[in-house]
Amino acid sequence: MTYLPATVIGRWFHLYLILDLYSRKIVGWEVHDTDDSAHAAHLVRRTALAESIATLDSKPVLHGDNGSTLKATTVLAMLKWLGVKPSYSRPRVSDDNAYAEALFRTAKYRPEFPPKGFADLEQARIWAAGFVRWYNHDHRHSGIRYVSPAQRHAGDDHAILAARHALYTRAREINPARWSGRTRNWSPIGAVTLNPERDSVVQTHSRASDIQPLAA
Repeated sequence: MTYLPATVIGRWFHLYLILDLYSRKIVGWEVHDTDDSAHAAHLVRRTALAESIATLDSKPVLHGDNGSTLKATTVLAMLKWLGVKPSYSRPRVSDDNAYAEALFRTAKYRPEFPPKGFADLEQARIWAAGFVRWYNHDHRHSGIRYVSPAQRHAGDDHAILAARHALYTRAREINPARWSGRTRNWSPIGAVTLNPERDSVVQTHSRASDIQPLAA
């Protein structure tokens, strides 16, 4: 959740977003004039239905900040009912939710974001709908080889990137003097982790210490 300023000083609207970490697609969003755990629970349920979470053999993990809204009993009960495991950022560790923070920064630096705030809730919701549509379908994300989040979410990125690789290869064969090395890497991005630097440190330490994982 992030705050959207209103034209009235001291007033804020609340933008709730759920981001698919693998595809970078915004799979759920809502804007409200209050911060309430009921809003978060409703968004989680609506998103789970839209993404057919119930049919998945392996249920996803929902990661959020350390705020009280996502830790509320209403939200936790909804997550348990859906079979989704909650995860939270560590206190005072800003990069534990870096993907969401980067998304919010992108949103607030868009040229159509009103510098003086939103006049009312309806205006905030109209802006949010336009931003989500642009981000999911028009935005070519640098972190996923410049395909759109919607294309990657649908599994279309492999064919798109293969076509780009073939195009670049033909261009290099036609005019090799213009290329000083290999063509751009258009191989699809593989697994995505929430905090890759921390994960690598843990794995390195585990190998050095010969620690075996435990199964509950």
